[in-house]
Amino acid sequence: MEKKEIIEKYKLSENDTGSVQVQVALLTERINHLNEHLKANHKDNHSRRGLLQMVGKRKGFLLYLKNKDIEAYRSLIKELGIREVK
Repeated sequence: MEKKEIIEKYKLSENDTGSVQVQVALLTERINHLNEHLKANHKDNHSRRGLLQMVGKRKGFLLYLKNKDIEAYRSLIKELGIREVK
């Protein structure tokens, strides 16, 4: 999906582009795209480092959302198909 479509799907209000749900959805899309890249280019360690940084950033957002609004957290991880953070 394109960035605008993701923002439209996960935004909370009309001008919302930076809420936690939107940021997690955008990071998940980038992570999935980079994962496909690394399957074809397994020696690309610079991209692998970027992937790990994005995963860590997404984990931080998810932990924040889990502490703030558990119901929104549960629905988001179910919709995106990602595992629960601990």
